[in-house]
Amino acid sequence: MADPLFHKKTEAKSLKDLVEIAGGELLSDGDKMIEDVAPLHEASDAMISFLDNVKYKDDFKNTKAGACIISAKMKDHAPEGCALILSHSPYKSYALVAQAFYPATINDSHISDNAHIAADAKIGEGCTVEAGAVIMSGVHIGNNSYIGANAVLHENVTIGERTWIGPNASITHAHIGQACKIYAGARIGQDGFGFAIDPAGHVKVPQLGRVIIGDHVEIGANSCIDRGAGPDTIIGDGTWIDNLVQIGHNAKIGKGCVIVAQAGISGSTTLEDYVVIAAQGGVAGHLTIGMGAKVGAQSGVMQNVDPGQDVFGSPSLPIKQALRLHAQLKKMSSKN
Repeated sequence: MADPLFHKKTEAKSLKDLVEIAGGELLSDGDKMIEDVAPLHEASDAMISFLDNVKYKDDFKNTKAGACIISAKMKDHAPEGCALILSHSPYKSYALVAQAFYPATINDSHISDNAHIAADAKIGEGCTVEAGAVIMSGVHIGNNSYIGANAVLHENVTIGERTWIGPNASITHAHIGQACKIYAGARIGQDGFGFAIDPAGHVKVPQLGRVIIGDHVEIGANSCIDRGAGPDTIIGDGTWIDNLVQIGHNAKIGKGCVIVAQAGISGSTTLEDYVVIAAQGGVAGHLTIGMGAKVGAQSGVMQNVDPGQDVFGSPSLPIKQALRLHAQLKKMSSKN
């Protein structure tokens, strides 16, 4: 159950309304009222839950939920009395239903007297700027955006409409699109790690590029995206970046990519559209990871990856090859 101190719930909804929100097919009377969402093992008759992973089949068989979103292949395991919504993507359908009960809260717009805003900064209508935020000269913020406490927007940064900048984030040398969410402590546009190595003392290469972030991008807490050295660092529309991710200078991240916690993308590497980098994956510099490729957790990628290919291990290999190698090593070690 969501704590009402932190999460505000909307009114009860009929199953007829919920199936329209979720998509799919309702296998019951649509008049039943549902008051909330909950996990299978906690749900009561007035709640809706979901099953997307067969690992939790027993929880589904024993759930007290009044309704559940499932795939068609699981309907024979449903407990008696549980209304069913059949979906091709139960997790997505549940997400849409949960959003309907717990929509993102929009605070009344205000600009704190304790924010520090340059005289020539442009702040759109309906924006909120919290206490301690610093908005420097030439910044432009689109309508209905949010700037959290102690966030810093350096000179000439632009922020699109309906974009949310979390507390203590710092942004420089960057243009950010619409409907983005930058979480607390993110660092965007800092100097890239570019220098000439010299025994007499390393020589810094001026980082003269920017960070260009598309629309509907999420960047997790304490993640870092360096600006380019000359070319820009680019994050494509709809890409989601988890907490504690490092993206080096000149990297180009395509549309709809997913980069999970503690992953690192080295400079001048390109991720084409819809690439997934799992947790702690590392990608060397000047590589291309093809469209739709997936990099497994803790993998070290040292060469280009073909479109649609799944790789795993360090150094990474096509996943079937990597698993065969792992099995062979395990078998060899068991003989000693």
